[in-house]
Amino acid sequence: MAISVRPVAPVKRSFLIAIAAWPAPSHCYRIDSNLCPPDVHRSHIWLKNALPPAYSENPAMNKAYLLLAVAIVAEVVATSCLKAAQGFTRPLPAIGSVVGYGISFYFLSLTLNTIPVGIAYAIWSGVGIVLISVAGWALFGQTLDAPALGGMALIAAGVMVINLFSKSAHTM
Repeated sequence: MAISVRPVAPVKRSFLIAIAAWPAPSHCYRIDSNLCPPDVHRSHIWLKNALPPAYSENPAMNKAYLLLAVAIVAEVVATSCLKAAQGFTRPLPAIGSVVGYGISFYFLSLTLNTIPVGIAYAIWSGVGIVLISVAGWALFGQTLDAPALGGMALIAAGVMVINLFSKSAHTM
C-alpha cells in the first residue's frame, strides 16, 4: 500500500492534509466533521495551521522571501567584511563591505514591493543579528554569554512567530 498525501481546500492560511496508508476516498476530510469513513482513524488526519513563507500559495511571496534571504546573506557577508576591514584600513574587506551592503539594500528594496516594510525589516534585522553572531563566533572567535544567547533565541522566536502566525507576513 502506498502512502498518499492529499491537500484539501484551504481555509485562510490553514489547510488539512489527509495521510492514509490505503487508497483514499475521493472526498476531502475535515477534522471538525464526521465525513471520515469508519475505516479512517482520526490519527491519520493532520492540521497544519501556518504555511512557512517557502510554501506560500502566492508565487510572488515566494520570490519576495527568496530575495529577502539574499539580502540577509549579503548583509551578513558585508558586516563580516566590515569587521575584517579594521576601520577601512584594509582595502579588500572594505570594498567587500560596501559592495555587500549595496547588494543587501538592493535586494531588501525589491522585497518591499511585496512584503510590508515592518515585516521585511523585522525578519531582515532579526535573522541578520543571529547569523552575524554565529559568523563572529566562527570567523573571529567572539564568544557569547548566556544572556546574549537567550536574547538571540527570543529574536529567532519572534521571527518565527511573524512568519508562522502573522497574516501581515503573507499578504500583498
